[in-house]
Amino acid sequence: MKRVRVLVVGVGNMGLSHARAYAANPGFEIVGLCSRGIDQRADLKAEFPGVALYSDYADALAATRPDAVSINTWPDTHGEYAVMALNAGCHLFIEKPLASTVEEARRIAALAHSKGLKVVIGYILRVHPSWVKFVEIGRTLGKPLVMRMNLNQQSSGAQWQVHKQLMNSISPIVDCGVHYVDVMCQVTGAKPTSVHAIGVRLTDEVGPDMYNYGQLQVSFDDGSVGWYEAGWGPMMSETAFFVKDMIGPKGSVSIAMDESKTESADVDSHTRTSALRVHHGKLGSDGRFERQDDIIRMDDEPGHQELCNREQAVFLDAIVNDRDVSRHVEEAINSLRIVLAADESVRTGKVVRL
Repeated sequence: MKRVRVLVVGVGNMGLSHARAYAANPGFEIVGLCSRGIDQRADLKAEFPGVALYSDYADALAATRPDAVSINTWPDTHGEYAVMALNAGCHLFIEKPLASTVEEARRIAALAHSKGLKVVIGYILRVHPSWVKFVEIGRTLGKPLVMRMNLNQQSSGAQWQVHKQLMNSISPIVDCGVHYVDVMCQVTGAKPTSVHAIGVRLTDEVGPDMYNYGQLQVSFDDGSVGWYEAGWGPMMSETAFFVKDMIGPKGSVSIAMDESKTESADVDSHTRTSALRVHHGKLGSDGRFERQDDIIRMDDEPGHQELCNREQAVFLDAIVNDRDVSRHVEEAINSLRIVLAADESVRTGKVVRL
């Protein structure tokens, strides 16, 4: 089988993980790595010997003429870089969010469709077996659902520098919120109707128009409601930084994680689960629960790098076997629409109707 020649743009935390996934997959060939200041990255030269390094994206596209481009740069570059890749005839893997606005995301989707090119967005929880099971169980709990999720990160040092850089273009509830709002949409299968959000700036180290803590509430047309909270910075609490549960008329399901064994800034903690706790709400004639909670152990779940490997396997399959990814793209745009509405709500103080 002819290997898919891929140019990797952005080789920070996620980009490096995706580059390793391409290197480990015999269906891909890395034809270039591109990043600002890449000449200083001795680690890349050692890990990917013989792979061409570029500091300019346009130059890299022209020189390598790849079959596919993997975009893992700062969020405010995603839209422009995606259009450049598609206009060069390349399939596209792009880290979330797809774009900075819904309109820009729709233009990317239309451009890819017109050229017959595949777009896969980095929704890593969709390839995580524990999260797939979480969604599956959530769908059995009845309607309406209450969905509670957060991801607060107590960051310092290099991680705080990354968060501050991210906040030059994106807020915490938009950046990671797309993952968890996407889960809510998968479980309910319903249309979002309104979003309300609050946010606050807890540090002078970010710009006056940015907030480093936010919380959104979204309502769906089936009566379900969801809540998501995210905060970044050295002031954030390590207590209850990871809440992931869904409650319906029949009971609830929760992702249980031993917070004493991890830190909120650890990237593996963002997807790690120790167990799923399934609670059955039905009462017997004596007024007591008929069944005890079920504990589904997740001891052998994949780590962050293996999840990236799985994402790239999905991307390769879409290209090689001509899979229809239009629904995946539309669902990514839908979750983006919700979190951008939340950002609008923070800034205007108003409920946003969808």
